[in-house]
Amino acid sequence: MKSFYDFNRSSPQERAEQYKLYPEMALYHIALREEMGEEEYAAFYDAEKEAQHQRILAPMYNQTAPKWMSA
Repeated sequence: MKSFYDFNRSSPQERAEQYKLYPEMALYHIALREEMGEEEYAAFYDAEKEAQHQRILAPMYNQTAPKWMSA
């Protein structure tokens, strides 16, 4: 499943799907876009997208064994 930040914002179809799957995040970002300037919002969005990507990959960076360890 795609995260909120994996959708192509330039595509109306993908943007509609993004808003359908993540309605609260969509409303939050609509409000942010109205409050911030376009450049400021774009920088915020890109930073959030990068942070989301890092949170997804971070557990894999610390794994040194070839198998998942269980408790």
